[in-house]
Amino acid sequence: MSGVASEKTAILIVDDMEENLIALEAVLGPLDLRLVRAHSGEEALKAMLRQDFAAVLLDVLMPGMDGFETAANIKRLDQTKDVPIILLTGDDADSDYAYRGYAIGAADFVTKPFDPWLLRTKVNVFLDLHRKNRRLADRVAELERTVRSLRGDRGG
Repeated sequence: MSGVASEKTAILIVDDMEENLIALEAVLGPLDLRLVRAHSGEEALKAMLRQDFAAVLLDVLMPGMDGFETAANIKRLDQTKDVPIILLTGDDADSDYAYRGYAIGAADFVTKPFDPWLLRTKVNVFLDLHRKNRRLADRVAELERTVRSLRGDRGG
């Protein structure tokens, strides 16, 4: 096993309000993951280009680049297009928010104030999928190395 497999899986939490980031950290703290904060859509995109994330929890209502625009940019980039996005919004959100979110590729939608158990459960699903995909990718790479070495042994 490589050192990468033992690193904690990272989740990106994006919100322009400090108290919301603190609340997310408190709710997700019990999970075995590393939380990375971003205070804007721009910060989120920079963070996503620097490292891999199992999922993104993204506030919809932010000044500047809002959550929808940020999510659309994440989905446009080859490097980040497969990262699941959970959009977060207040309970007074427009009824078309969910439609808009799913239309740009969001994986899920959670209304604030959120139920801590529900949010942890949703995040855990994406963590599990991420870990399984990593194991599968490692296994495929191992099999490819085996095939290459077998071909090399036969001189072809």
